[in-house]
Amino acid sequence: MEINKVTIHDIAKALGIDSSTVSRALNDSSRVTKKTKDKILKKAEELGYQRNLLASNLRKNVTNTIGVVVPRISRHFFSSAIQGIEEAAYQSGYNVIICQSLEQLEREKNILESLAANRVAGVLISISMETMNYDHMNGLKQGGIPFVFFDRHCSIPENNNVLIDDFKGGFDATQHLIDKGCKNIVHFSGPQELGIYKNRFDGYKAALKKNNLPFKDAYVLSSRLMEQDGFENAKSLLENVLDFDGIFSANDVAAIGAMKYLLNEGIKIPDDVAIVGFSNEPISTVINPALTTINQPGFEMGKIATDLLLKQVKNKTTLLKTQTIILDSNLIERDSSKK
Repeated sequence: MEINKVTIHDIAKALGIDSSTVSRALNDSSRVTKKTKDKILKKAEELGYQRNLLASNLRKNVTNTIGVVVPRISRHFFSSAIQGIEEAAYQSGYNVIICQSLEQLEREKNILESLAANRVAGVLISISMETMNYDHMNGLKQGGIPFVFFDRHCSIPENNNVLIDDFKGGFDATQHLIDKGCKNIVHFSGPQELGIYKNRFDGYKAALKKNNLPFKDAYVLSSRLMEQDGFENAKSLLENVLDFDGIFSANDVAAIGAMKYLLNEGIKIPDDVAIVGFSNEPISTVINPALTTINQPGFEMGKIATDLLLKQVKNKTTLLKTQTIILDSNLIERDSSKK
């Protein structure tokens, strides 16, 4: 059954006044007296009138919606960041559109074009693994749409960023393995063009240097850090007969792939090889042995990034100083490294 929506014309007809007066009253125009406004608002409520906020906002060339672009919603870190984003947005009266790039640059470009065309108030983005060129951000700049990078960011000047201390996370993970007696530590890295993976890699190298352990190129394996990549990396290590007793993976997913392969090959974890991941995915507590990992404050990052974005949205006429906010991370020790 089709439901007939109440329009401003229905309210005008019921009160015997012009629809233009009803429209002004509903938009809180100073051209309508308080007495008339109250009468119109009361009748609108009686009739069950609902404003079309989208149409209203589009007429004003602005919406109360922010766009969020993440690589994968399925990753726990991003889902917890989205919770923080939605919480902060809701408190400020904003809606959220969530999109995922699936780590594809072309998809990311199309999403940003669509968000700009729909006149979102601002955009929060964590770039894809394929994003090495940032020209597609120009559409937002030209449209006067503020944006904030979170977790993953572009290495271009004068941007707002909310990140974690990836260098410290990489250092802490590697130092933890060294403290457990590991001397030949492999690193599973993501694309070095992405700041987060470069910084985690630099943290790994710094920990080796601090402890007078040699850095070896053969011990660094780069990939997209999917579970299958971790599986293949571990297989490669054994096939090449590399002497290793520790693995620091730049994410949990690849670490878990490696654990599955090594355990299947009769390698004992942590006795033969200790492993540390990054991100604290829920599965890291379920797998046996449970995975030691670097915890990221996703919810907190989402809230802070949203607050920073909305500050830009509400001060479009004022040139605000750009900010990079760095959040701390912490290591959670579990059985995969308890030698």
